[in-house]
Amino acid sequence: MENKIYDLIIIGAGPAGITASVYAARKQMDFLVVSLDIGGQAAWSGDIENYTGYQFITGPELAQKFQEHMLKYGTALKENEEALELEKTGQVIRLKTNKADYQARSVIIASGKKSKELGVAGEREFKNRGLTYCATCDGPLFSGKDVAVIGGGNSALDAVLQLMKIAKHVYVINNTLNLSGDAIMLRKVQEAANVTILNNHSVVSVFGDKFVNGIKVKSPDQEKELAVQGVFVEAGLVPNSAFAQSVEKNLKNEIVIDSRNQTNIPGIFAAGDVTDVPEKQIIIAAGEGSKAALSVFNYLSKNNF
Repeated sequence: MENKIYDLIIIGAGPAGITASVYAARKQMDFLVVSLDIGGQAAWSGDIENYTGYQFITGPELAQKFQEHMLKYGTALKENEEALELEKTGQVIRLKTNKADYQARSVIIASGKKSKELGVAGEREFKNRGLTYCATCDGPLFSGKDVAVIGGGNSALDAVLQLMKIAKHVYVINNTLNLSGDAIMLRKVQEAANVTILNNHSVVSVFGDKFVNGIKVKSPDQEKELAVQGVFVEAGLVPNSAFAQSVEKNLKNEIVIDSRNQTNIPGIFAAGDVTDVPEKQIIIAAGEGSKAALSVFNYLSKNNF
């Protein structure tokens, strides 16, 4: 374990964590950012048309701008590290990762969410062999092929909008009666000539040889197979909150916070999609990150740290 005790450790480097780091730097805190990756879910997004100041920007481009802004301040960053345990003893909070142990007087949990697995036969067997959880990352590999997107919300629609420009044909497998999501995205998907929407269908299994060559789906009255070479799972997201065992969470395992981003444990704050803030948007996560950093500054000042 490092002997050093930071003012603040920020867990996560998506929109919430990066914005928190910018505000922490401007307040001249002694802090560390620990994250598996840079950009979070923003880096997975396709076309972004609702982030103030940019009429149009891609997810990877916005994530790159976030990163550049963070590193402008010479931020101490530990990348490719996964948070495993978080606990407070006295006035010190300890973070254990897969690589090291750290200590701080305060923490902002901004670890975001991760893709939910389908839990069907063949999913794990064909992961990264035709089955993926990121259209932005892997979509170009499926140029001219038939693919399936599993899901019916904004994440699925975003994946379809990217893939219908690349793939030969896109099947949308949605287990509810109708697709949901932003009206503009929905209209574009419904009007696309190379998209087939299968509402009220669910995936039974993924099959193939060395790589995916099909999925089996079912509706209330039939079962059938679809010949596809790619499967993009967009069935929802779950919070990356398991490491914070003593922090209060709701039934969705989202971290419960108040209006100042405080959790039930003094000194531990949270921001972004890992929390119970009702809307999960890039701009909201960024705003919550700034608010959390300012709350940390006030907490440290009041406690004479």
